[in-house]
Amino acid sequence: MRTTKLTLSADKDLLREAKKFAKEEGTSLSSMFSRFLGATLTGRRDKDQPGPVTRRASGLVKLPSNKTDRELLEEALSGRSGR
Repeated sequence: MRTTKLTLSADKDLLREAKKFAKEEGTSLSSMFSRFLGATLTGRRDKDQPGPVTRRASGLVKLPSNKTDRELLEEALSGRSGR
């Protein structure tokens, strides 16, 4: 991966803690920052998409069409069966 130098500003105490954390993790601030941006941007792109568990579970259950989501949730939380 090709990198570009970047200059950032941060609170002095925050920077000291970040450097300490990076050292404990055996990495650099640059690497931590790159991973943070990558994870943040990936999460932002994917936030409108359901997660992998939701995608796998999709279509497994047929819910009654005559009840609202709230009614179904209330029944589930109270232990009642709405059938």
